[in-house]
Amino acid sequence: MQQKQFCERKALRFKHFSHKGYALFSVMGREVLIGTLSVATLSHAKAEGVSVNTEATGDSLQRSELKLEEVVVTGSRAPLTLAESAKIVSVITREDIHRAAAESINDILKLAIGVDVRQRGGFGVQTDISVRGGNFDQITILLNGVNISSPHTGHLSADFPVSPEDIERIEVLEGPAARVYGTSAFNGVINIVTASPPALSRREGADSGTGIVSLSAGQYGYANGNASLVKSFGSTHHLLSGGYTRTDGATPNSYFTSSRVFYHGNAQIGSNATLSGQLGYSYKPYAANTFYGASSTDQWESNERLMAALNADIKLGNVHLAPQLYWNRWFDHYQWHKDNPAGENFHKVDSKGVSLNAWFPSALGKTSLGFEVRGESIKSTKLGKPMPESDWEKTGGHDAESDKLYKFKDTRTNISAFLEHDILLQDLTLSLGLLANMNDGLDTRWRVYPGIDVSYRPTDAWKLYASWNMALRMPTFTDLYYSGANIEGNSDLKPEKTTDYQLGAQYRANGFMAEAQLFYSHKTDMIDWVTYSNTQHPSPNTYRSVNFGLDNKGFELNLNLLPQELWSVNCPLRKLSAKYSYIHEDSEYDVAVISSKYAMDYLRHKVVLSADGRLWKRLSLSLSWRWQDRVGANNPSYAITDARLSWDAPKWSVYFDTSNLFNKKYCDYATIPQPGLWWRIGTVIKFGL
Repeated sequence: MQQKQFCERKALRFKHFSHKGYALFSVMGREVLIGTLSVATLSHAKAEGVSVNTEATGDSLQRSELKLEEVVVTGSRAPLTLAESAKIVSVITREDIHRAAAESINDILKLAIGVDVRQRGGFGVQTDISVRGGNFDQITILLNGVNISSPHTGHLSADFPVSPEDIERIEVLEGPAARVYGTSAFNGVINIVTASPPALSRREGADSGTGIVSLSAGQYGYANGNASLVKSFGSTHHLLSGGYTRTDGATPNSYFTSSRVFYHGNAQIGSNATLSGQLGYSYKPYAANTFYGASSTDQWESNERLMAALNADIKLGNVHLAPQLYWNRWFDHYQWHKDNPAGENFHKVDSKGVSLNAWFPSALGKTSLGFEVRGESIKSTKLGKPMPESDWEKTGGHDAESDKLYKFKDTRTNISAFLEHDILLQDLTLSLGLLANMNDGLDTRWRVYPGIDVSYRPTDAWKLYASWNMALRMPTFTDLYYSGANIEGNSDLKPEKTTDYQLGAQYRANGFMAEAQLFYSHKTDMIDWVTYSNTQHPSPNTYRSVNFGLDNKGFELNLNLLPQELWSVNCPLRKLSAKYSYIHEDSEYDVAVISSKYAMDYLRHKVVLSADGRLWKRLSLSLSWRWQDRVGANNPSYAITDARLSWDAPKWSVYFDTSNLFNKKYCDYATIPQPGLWWRIGTVIKFGL
């Protein structure tokens, strides 16, 4: 009888929290996903007749995690519960992050089956993140719902001012999401959600405030430190985090340092409004051995970024308003040969925007509408249109040099208007919407990109999905203007366009979760860097940016076994998972090509197997095995095993990590070898304030 009650789940809605800083609806209508609800102050709890005793295992209730399926909202501009939602979103939870043998966000993302993470150096140095066979310029990366993607190049989008200890979860939405996140959400969206200050304090059992210090060290001169302070003052809540990482590098000329600072705060204003904001800074100089060409082994680069955002959540009667302001700035300094001015570039890039989302319920469902104005600009010693000499400007940022001048620039303004309506029936959700967009970098014509998502729930355990969406992506400034030795940009590039179809199913039973997706995309005017055959061009070895056609199809499977739900929370095995993805692409070029950087170089097969369990008392072991097979020349398949051994006490933990446990030789990019076995030891200490 208890087993039957445990399997039955009822819908829960946290309406009481709708105006708090940690509310589901606090970020510009970009709904976030909560996969678990944790109460760290309890040692015993009951879930529909089942007693949960965590003292015997040494785990807090946070790690036992009562699964509450019906509190999920994501993928729409108006808030929907999981039962109502018409999209599939993959979530890397805080518990997944804690158990993973990873010390960077980029390494954590390798566990997501639909995500391709390609590193040029260890611990996220110059990382490219893509989804479903696309490239690193075709996804939107959000930090707490704020767009932090770089219009210069996707190479720079993955420099984050936060550490894994600051993160509550990472959400991955695959496929176009233009009508929710704008034109840059061409192939998918990754949203990094930091822990809200009130929730973090309660989880650590210190309502007045919490401090978290993490320290680690390892091979090749690796050292890392991060500190987070959380404090509440009346109706205001604050999170301040800072960290530093350095290493000599595990491969030739791959040393780096990384500094970061992040602040996130919110304030309750009356009973119907919440104001929240965030500030971030990061600086990362690094050696770039053969990163952009095999003929130079002493390349060097530094990336510096600043970010700021301010959002509000306001309720006026039945109307909910979520305005947002944001600004991002990047400084990039690159040298083809270290300390040699030949082949040296400086760039300053800005993206800033203002947006408003409004939604209201009615007898017909939920209706939302909004707009976003986003300005993008670049000043550079290399990229853009020539400036008059009177407008030349000294380079800026940490690595500025007074004798180096920005002589080129470009600007563009992107204006988007959104409309969406969600029809909610007992077992069916139908979400219809569109994005109307105009970009003056293209022309002044408005273009419309519609989408439809539908989900059907035949039983409590099953959920079926279908969707059709269209999207557009503007070329980056690198696509348009970058030229150098054996590479040539194209200022006449057209924007990319896609029409995407998706079918999916989810099954959730006691102790078991399964998810499957099928997708097909018809893409036109895709952007690639290619070399022509001798008969087509006199310089066949020069890479040029061109438009081409592409058909993309594939499927994904995600299986999870949760033994503690099946048998007992005292079961030493917590979770087993098996994930597989397959992609096939057919490309069509106007001229014959010899090679390409993107279309002929995508991740065809990916398998991720992982296990997590308790060995003895508080001693736990987590293992993950990842096999990848990539299409393209000089891309042999490889399998990598990572492991974490940890001792977890309520207020502290120590761990021992190994990356590439069996010391396999492999490359994410054909000419750039990745580190072999790399071990690290670390500790996390928590205390009340």
